[in-house]
Amino acid sequence: MNNIEVAVFGAGCFWGVEETFRKLAGVVETEVGYAGGNSDHTTYEEVCTDTTGHAEVVKITYDPSIIKFENLLDIFFNNHNPTTLDRQGVDVGSQYRSVIFYSNEVQKEAGAKAIKELEESGCFKNPIVTKLELLNNYIKAEEYHQKYLKKKGLTSCSL
Repeated sequence: MNNIEVAVFGAGCFWGVEETFRKLAGVVETEVGYAGGNSDHTTYEEVCTDTTGHAEVVKITYDPSIIKFENLLDIFFNNHNPTTLDRQGVDVGSQYRSVIFYSNEVQKEAGAKAIKELEESGCFKNPIVTKLELLNNYIKAEEYHQKYLKKKGLTSCSL
């Protein structure tokens, strides 16, 4: 496992998003956290005020020889609604936004291509609102959020 990469996605509440990616072949580790905010430190309580600019995210460490970034993008788009602005289901606020946080030009280009293809596909009647943002101010979430659904025995839940 010399060639390990990281992807970071926001797709609503990070508990279900983490569980979806955690079980995939080629995923080495998942971690939930906050990204894209106004500072390099925050707490769950602060993020919930919808004033920090952070999104709830899952950080996916993966082996690209087993699963490609493009495959992760497909799973990301197929497991949340990329047409609802700042909400997923009953969760409302910018912390629940649909966002791809890229860390290099390859991820940026792949994300832009995926968004464009999805828009052109006609799969959704509403426009895609998924943001493509440079990864910044990532903070690991509190320990009680890590592998939350697994800890609660809810691993069969889906988004």
